[in-house]
Amino acid sequence: MEFYGLVSQLRRCAVSIPSNIAEGYGRRSTKDYIRFLQISVGSLYELQTQLEIAKNLEYLSEHEFNGQYETTREIERMLLSLISKIKRAS
Repeated sequence: MEFYGLVSQLRRCAVSIPSNIAEGYGRRSTKDYIRFLQISVGSLYELQTQLEIAKNLEYLSEHEFNGQYETTREIERMLLSLISKIKRAS
């Protein structure tokens, strides 16, 4: 049962990231967009934590974890860069 709960958490986090980006963009307000981008970053951090838990519980191998985690780090860098650029432009 624990495994399926973790899978559900991972999916929820992964879906939340682009959903918040889209919702923020749809608000047509720079302030709201930045706020939703920051929420997306929070969901990304939650996803990274869930990946670490999956690795610690040995649901993911070190190799699988490293690949997935590096992908999340790249997305993190892109989101933080986007937030920074929007803040500078406004």
